[in-house]
Amino acid sequence: MVRRVAVVGAGVSGLAATKCCLEEGLEPTCFEQSEDIGGLWHYMDQAEEGRASIYRTVFTNSCKEMMCYPDFPFPDDHPNYMHNARLQHYICKYAEHFNLRRHVQFKTLVTKVRKCPDFSVTGQWEVVTRRDGKEETAVFDAVMVCSGHHVYPNLPLADFPGIQKFKGCYFHSREYKEPEKFRGKKVLVIGLGNSGSDIAVELSTVASQVYLSSRSGSWVMSRVWDNGYPWDMLVITRFRTWLGNILPTALSDWLYVRGMNRFFKHENFGLMPLNRTSRKEPVFNDDLPSRIACGVVVMKPNVKEFRETSVLFQDGTVQDDVDVVVFATGYSYSYPFMEDDSIIKSRDNQVTLYKGIIPPHLEKPTMAVIGLVQSLGPIIPTADMQCRWAVKVFQDMNLNTKGDGDDDLKQPLFLSLPQRYGNSTTLQTDYITYMDELASAIGVKPNMLKLLLMDPRLALEVIFGPCTPYQFRLMGPGKWSGARKAILTQWDRTLQ
Repeated sequence: MVRRVAVVGAGVSGLAATKCCLEEGLEPTCFEQSEDIGGLWHYMDQAEEGRASIYRTVFTNSCKEMMCYPDFPFPDDHPNYMHNARLQHYICKYAEHFNLRRHVQFKTLVTKVRKCPDFSVTGQWEVVTRRDGKEETAVFDAVMVCSGHHVYPNLPLADFPGIQKFKGCYFHSREYKEPEKFRGKKVLVIGLGNSGSDIAVELSTVASQVYLSSRSGSWVMSRVWDNGYPWDMLVITRFRTWLGNILPTALSDWLYVRGMNRFFKHENFGLMPLNRTSRKEPVFNDDLPSRIACGVVVMKPNVKEFRETSVLFQDGTVQDDVDVVVFATGYSYSYPFMEDDSIIKSRDNQVTLYKGIIPPHLEKPTMAVIGLVQSLGPIIPTADMQCRWAVKVFQDMNLNTKGDGDDDLKQPLFLSLPQRYGNSTTLQTDYITYMDELASAIGVKPNMLKLLLMDPRLALEVIFGPCTPYQFRLMGPGKWSGARKAILTQWDRTLQ
């Protein structure tokens, strides 16, 4: 019987894990190596070893109605997209509202997680922690790994010949905090992800010139969509997902490419993805196209070679007098506290997880890895749903083998680790399909037929409106009494 649960990390996933354990009557202990909650969103002026790091001007890419915890909406007066400090404030309010801090041990580093000798019978884990130089070992019935994947920078210098003789300065985007020190410099940013494009746009306001190098291109979306509404409230709907699933692939792909090119033609801006129909997460940046149009950001292909003060690109062009190179080349998965690394990682350095959550080869499914799945959807409700599902699995070891053949533990989802920048670094999945899959397993997926018969107004909003997190607290275990009202007033809060 699972009772005591160790939660590694007190970011958005770790707090969701702690709350879900409490909802189910379990006893969570959350270990956080810093002095505060928030994880990635807890901004620090310096990047610290073993901790996620963001730059000063990071804003959210999901709007407040889509990215909140499903039973804790943002205040009405908050803007639709938030600065990191405001999101951190919300995270603190969430922890305060559900009294989560008392379950967090701060300034405590998890140094080892290993199976107990009798694991095949008990499913228990030994967790070794260090605080103030003292080590402690405790036994837990289950472990929820919520340490995130923006901690260990992927700096593929071996892929860039000549970088050793380059006389300028180079560093990973993890070290970047603010633009002022780059005033008047020529800067090359490598990697067209959200960080790379954000940093390129921000530097273009002070640098003499910014070059943005991309190996495979990317779709670039604006946060502000049709009629000025948030993109995700218009795009992430059950109706659109259903339509995308029933249309022929060729038609679905054509509509997707047409939709992505609706505001500007990516080809003309040097941004067109090599794989046009790839559904990997697009880049969210409202300013990049205008910065390219103004000439202050220049798009470049992949780097072929570095020289002392210049850079040769794959198309044969050379850029002289480059002062700074920022490698926005993503992150690597690393779980230094796992004594047996193969539990999470498998062949070819891949991460293999059933439902994107549970390592599939454990004798007892008492470990969950939260927050690695990536979809065109917000992480907070995804993590919350993963935690609710995982806790049910801990309590009913057979839950994950019930149902149809797709639920067989022998069919895990695979996460490929990044080999080069531009690759997807996390498991890609469709947001609504994935959420519904987990929700069905634990009995919290909205019953459309029942809603249409009992509450047609709500049903229409659930089907055709944005798939906001409140939908997964309408019914079943963990039901929230405010969910219906939150759904029917979501556009009011958006407009406010």
